[in-house]
Amino acid sequence: MTDQREQLTHMLKRLDLADPAQSEAILAFVYDELRTLASQQMRHEREGHTLQPTALVHEAYLRLIDGDSVDWNSRAHFFGIAARAMRQILTDHARRKQASKRGGDWQRVTLGPDLLADEESLCEVLELNEALEKLTKKDEMLGRMVELRFFGGLTLDETAEVLGVSRRKVAKDWSAARLWLLRELEG
Repeated sequence: MTDQREQLTHMLKRLDLADPAQSEAILAFVYDELRTLASQQMRHEREGHTLQPTALVHEAYLRLIDGDSVDWNSRAHFFGIAARAMRQILTDHARRKQASKRGGDWQRVTLGPDLLADEESLCEVLELNEALEKLTKKDEMLGRMVELRFFGGLTLDETAEVLGVSRRKVAKDWSAARLWLLRELEG
């Protein structure tokens, strides 16, 4: 496992975004982990969500490699940024769906429990994103930590590495951040 982590870090540091073969090699190397991360994210979504984990992985990966050269510090850094990309994709998707439900594509439907559950899930994603943005404004490191742990699935050690703090601080702050978010989401 450690060899794979070191190998990925080495690959990321040498990555030339202009070389499609290198980008494909990295995707092949991290695909299973990104897919697991996407599946974890999708577990919080409503059943029958129109965005599937595979599409989320591909969309996030395209965002990661599309653009200027990035100096990847480590595997944890890569997955931290992947987590942020997935969060943005899910939030954007929820906003687009909610906008269309507010009259973007008028269509007569019968109200039923499926439709209400769908609307509720969209609201939950947007409420979580709003609460996380509030937390980030209040304490940027706490907001980043929640994003890395919740959306990125990073361990306490990996989160500490990305943030440049001790594992103990992450564990303590993680508890405080979860409590703050719970209170915020419950109103």
